[in-house]
Amino acid sequence: MKQRAPLTLAAVTAALAAVTGLAFLTAPAATPADGAGRAAAARMPVERSVLVCPAPSSSDIAETTYTSLTPGKGGGAGTARLADKDGKAVLDLKEPGKPVAATASGAEAPALTGAAEGALAPGWTAQQTTKVSAGHARGLLGLACTAPGTDFWFPGVSTAKGRQDYVHLTNPDDTVAEVAIKLHGPRRACSRTNRAPPDPVYDVAPRSTTKVSLSQLAPDSRLADATAHVTARSGRVGASVHVAEDGTGADWLPASAGPADSLVLPGIPADATSVRLVAFAPGEDDADLTVKLSGPTGPINPAGRERLHLKGGMTETLDLGDVTRGEAGSLLLAPADPKKAVPVVAALRVVRGTAAKQELAFVPASTPVGERATVADNRADDKATVLTLTASGADAKVRVTASPGTEGGQGAATEITLKGGTTRAVTPPPAPSGGKGPYALTVETLSGGPVHAARTLTLPHDGIPMFTVQAFGDDRSTVSVPKAAEDPSILLR
Repeated sequence: MKQRAPLTLAAVTAALAAVTGLAFLTAPAATPADGAGRAAAARMPVERSVLVCPAPSSSDIAETTYTSLTPGKGGGAGTARLADKDGKAVLDLKEPGKPVAATASGAEAPALTGAAEGALAPGWTAQQTTKVSAGHARGLLGLACTAPGTDFWFPGVSTAKGRQDYVHLTNPDDTVAEVAIKLHGPRRACSRTNRAPPDPVYDVAPRSTTKVSLSQLAPDSRLADATAHVTARSGRVGASVHVAEDGTGADWLPASAGPADSLVLPGIPADATSVRLVAFAPGEDDADLTVKLSGPTGPINPAGRERLHLKGGMTETLDLGDVTRGEAGSLLLAPADPKKAVPVVAALRVVRGTAAKQELAFVPASTPVGERATVADNRADDKATVLTLTASGADAKVRVTASPGTEGGQGAATEITLKGGTTRAVTPPPAPSGGKGPYALTVETLSGGPVHAARTLTLPHDGIPMFTVQAFGDDRSTVSVPKAAEDPSILLR
């Protein structure tokens, strides 16, 4: 075993810069001779953020909109650019508070990587929204471009007949990333073949994307519901799953938050006709969960579906039917016995419409809004955008801000108070006046909490309620910078 050298402050700072952005570092204040008055860690804005976006579609009739924003007001120099693998800029942000958009057509739209620096780094957000009007992969597909990482869980994948699920792995760096993918079905983890290693490893070339069909991982099995675990053994990647389902539509499945013993899955549409929970407990321990729906008057137990037992290392499902029944809500998962809490991951497969007019989307467990979170692409068309806010614990107060549109206009803001345990659908949410084009919504927690939020975007086509749901997650625009002389670590919030 190799022995690691101790980390210096410079080394830790460099590592943090590579992963999530560099904070402004200042000299520490003098410490009293007796050691009293030790300074607390300061919250400082990041100087650099990295995002990756997978190739949006393989359809020749796909129409994709990219939208980018850094929240806040103008001031200070900075850059924020998303580019293809050849370095050609697709989206170039100029100043905070003013979103920009670009469009791409057909199957040639590439995966994008990019970085924001200076004043444009804190909270930089990008979104891709793709509409495919016909064919096997028809639907509205939405995805927030993600920060690269090393560990991702995707409950809700499938290798069943009629499903085509692909993991997109995007490497933003100059070195090869080695990535392993393992499937967990209703039985123990599935291996690729009897002769292949249990965890096939894929090389993702520098500044490129690799697309992996999940059916390759279980060629002899048809898994209606499974969980994919993606881990980078070297390097880092952005990871998302593209799902196309015969007769039902297509969308992106983002990674679930967690593993955690309690989860919130926010933003189930009011008119959902079918909701299925897919959950997985990593490790050997079983998990017993309570299942509650948070609505406008508080949490309720879905009749006959208020408990879920998960066997360790196995994926389980729970059919919730039309659980929302006309009122948007969020699903709350918690340990049945707090003394026997077991970390889990989870996601919802959500269907709207019926028969040939169905469309699907996915709602994974999400992290709280935290101090601030943004979804960049919203539309001011009638009933196109619905914002869902859930106070999963105590009462909370939030500020919701709409940016100007990408073609100008004046932003707007409102403050909303939420009662603990309730979910509120904000219809319509704040929207800019006097402008056109997509706009961003930013949610800030002012007091109380935690608050979970999601945005549903609906762009109907030929009677099909094409929709996609994106959760808001803390934009991690600041980092904690401890006193260097006493603690050389730099912790991400």
